[in-house]
Amino acid sequence: METAHSAVKTTRLDEYRSPAYRVDEVRLDVDIHDGVTTVSSELVLQRHADAAGVSSMTFNGEGLSLRSLALDGVVLNEASYRYEAGLLTVDGLPERCTLSSVVDIEPEKNTALEGLYLSKGMYCTQCEAEGFRHITFFPDRPDVLSRFTTTVRADRARFPLLLSNGNPVASGEDGERHWVTWEDPFPKPCYLFALVAGDLACLEDTFNTMSGREVALRLYAEHRDLDKLDHAMESLKQAMRWDEQTYGREYDLDIYMIVAVSHFNMGAMENKGLNIFNTSCVLAHPATTTDAGFQRVESVVAHEYFHNWSGNRVTCRDWFQLSLKEGFTVFRDQEFSADMNSAAVKRVEDVDFLVNHQFPEDQGPMAHPVRPSEYQKIDNFYTLTIYEKGAEIVRMQYHLLGAEGFRKATDLYFERFDGQAVTCDDFVACMEEVSGLDLSKFKRWYSQAGTPVLSVTATQDEHGYSLNFRQQTPPTPGQAEKLPVVIPVRIALLDRDGEPVILDEQGRREVVLIVDQQEQGFVFPGVSGVTPSLLRGFSAPVVLQHDYQDGQLEHLLAHDSDGYCRWAASRELYFAALDRLVKGEGGTANVAQAAEQEANQLAAVLDQVIARAGEDAAQAALLLALPSEVALGDRHVPLDPGRVHVAHRSLRRALGHALQSQWLELSESLLATELQMDGVAMGRRQLRNLALEYLAAGDHPEAERIAVELFELPLCMSEELGALRTLVHYQLPGAAQALAQFEKRWKDEALVMDQWFSVQASAGGTDQVERVRGLLQHPAFDWATPNRVRSVVGAFAGSNPAAFHAEDGSGYRLFAEMLAKVDALNPQIAARIANAAARLPRLKAELQGKLRAELESVKKGASANLSEVLGRVLSN
Repeated sequence: METAHSAVKTTRLDEYRSPAYRVDEVRLDVDIHDGVTTVSSELVLQRHADAAGVSSMTFNGEGLSLRSLALDGVVLNEASYRYEAGLLTVDGLPERCTLSSVVDIEPEKNTALEGLYLSKGMYCTQCEAEGFRHITFFPDRPDVLSRFTTTVRADRARFPLLLSNGNPVASGEDGERHWVTWEDPFPKPCYLFALVAGDLACLEDTFNTMSGREVALRLYAEHRDLDKLDHAMESLKQAMRWDEQTYGREYDLDIYMIVAVSHFNMGAMENKGLNIFNTSCVLAHPATTTDAGFQRVESVVAHEYFHNWSGNRVTCRDWFQLSLKEGFTVFRDQEFSADMNSAAVKRVEDVDFLVNHQFPEDQGPMAHPVRPSEYQKIDNFYTLTIYEKGAEIVRMQYHLLGAEGFRKATDLYFERFDGQAVTCDDFVACMEEVSGLDLSKFKRWYSQAGTPVLSVTATQDEHGYSLNFRQQTPPTPGQAEKLPVVIPVRIALLDRDGEPVILDEQGRREVVLIVDQQEQGFVFPGVSGVTPSLLRGFSAPVVLQHDYQDGQLEHLLAHDSDGYCRWAASRELYFAALDRLVKGEGGTANVAQAAEQEANQLAAVLDQVIARAGEDAAQAALLLALPSEVALGDRHVPLDPGRVHVAHRSLRRALGHALQSQWLELSESLLATELQMDGVAMGRRQLRNLALEYLAAGDHPEAERIAVELFELPLCMSEELGALRTLVHYQLPGAAQALAQFEKRWKDEALVMDQWFSVQASAGGTDQVERVRGLLQHPAFDWATPNRVRSVVGAFAGSNPAAFHAEDGSGYRLFAEMLAKVDALNPQIAARIANAAARLPRLKAELQGKLRAELESVKKGASANLSEVLGRVLSN
């Protein structure tokens, strides 16, 4: 058995070397027993032609108890190999050979949830990014693609279901035990390996592919959750059909399986043919799942299915290329969801998430390029930059090539690299080959960290209307100097009636300007008296700065046909008012008085939005919702979270007062009498919940009655949870009773109870720290369950800035205690939660000192994952 933990080292992109040996075939035998699982492995090795003379190979293997090791059937003595620090090195390998090993592992003790582990009586795996090394010896890297044959053995009564990748080819019984052998005909990296052993219910269906093949679809969950799988099944079939129609990609195995797992660090995993999902991303029922939860299931099911080609059939050469599969697949799932629902609303929701979560990542100590140049723990690079910004980089290429050109380029990509591990450069090269464009400058998006700031000035003279652009990307850790990037800026110019004017000789009313210099100008002859509609559809992930003239933002909000530009105009109006309140002088009373004036000025244009709410209630809800308190704080340095909280609360309360009759009318008119789960009904519920919150914020006497009635007789969880959140967050008299009723009603539904915890942990106010501390003592709180930890620790640190940044430092002390507790069990989750401290450099000095002291204390005994994140935060 190894005697030391693997050392933490820095892996660098420029040091990449291909392995000396490939692994053509893997034959695994996984024998599950209580307390110990024995894994027997046979690796068929073949030396690469360019590695002549090399006769040794290093295999990853962490926490493995080695029982035997053999080369071509001959047992090796200890002089022939070395096993230390998580690495097994074997000498004297011939050109082609079979390396056999037998190891013991203890999945029951695996709280980190990497490799094989136990979740509520079910054995399951998570191998991305580097979990397979906790199961058996293997060169655990994505450029080693192998054909896997896996036999799983377990007690027949306790584990009637034995699953792995590919197609089942054999099975049998051995007394009280049984076994099943699975064969995956497609070579894959070990991070895509999956195994499940349990007693689960199954929802079955079939899908006929475009070539006429019938694929068996099987979704598995606990028996009590069988009725929550229908939406995921329908989403899967829609995704399979969409991928055939949009990308020409057909599923390739005889069976496609999804398994719902309670303990899971991520949302889901695209293991070949056997996707393993966090229960929150696959289970859905109107009584227990919000509308947002339904949409998330649809999106994640599609995302993991789309990975079958963009990630599995064509995979990453190394982990630096992670966005090659994740960014591309996020783009694909975003487009799928847009086609399934309202494209305008979906685009705004995606941009809202990017701007409020990824942009701060880009602007803080955790900033890194979409293709980083180095890392210590790759788990820490499953970031919004890789996923969300990566998707925007793919989207820009889509718009540069057009829909037809992009489809041709992706066809070329899939056909050329099928069964290979490739790079982001290979993807861009296909775009260049099909389009004839030179994208060498565009590739800076992959290598430069940070969000470009695009400043736009407009001038009017005798030559026409001009737009002048200046781009600058601020310095980020390790990258002080930045080069200009290629920014496609989609624009229209609206006349006084809100109609787009003709912009060129082709008669186009919308054009894409390519800004690829530090400074660049464009002239539109004969155009005057217009309002610029800039960055339409959010055509590039940049911070746009433009000094709009008086009334122009209101004009865009009232008339623009582009959903993003309307939303962006509303954000600018809200932020301008909020910024004045944050920067104003005086105490709470002064801020409240100023907020009333700001709300009265906003009321007229917001009333117009409300008047048009019947056109698209979901879009109206997005336009009427204030930016979050966290988003407001990100605009201010030094950050005074207390001041931000007062300003945000005051404007929300003032808007509740200024438009109280409208909020009341929406709360009553949008009441449904029967349940519907289509996009229109979901949008109406979203707008109704928002109106109810404004009523409560404005102290309207009807708010409590409406909230209690909605809570007592809801049609679905969106109504019930929306009412509960209003009661709790606005401290209405019925809050305590509603919390007790909700807990009693849903105590046996883990995902619903996660929402109950989250509602309380995110309730704003500096006095909420003790409430959160009390939640940690609740009998239903479990430190070993990632979803439950996120519902309390994540909600507190990420969605409750007033409590987290309490002036006395109590929030930081609680955060540090929670981080240390989580880190001892699950370093990946601890590292992700620690990102909430990344705003440390922006805080006012007295808060900086308190937070820094707590983080330094935690870092002393932290895991490698958490230590890397805290080190980057504290280095600023």
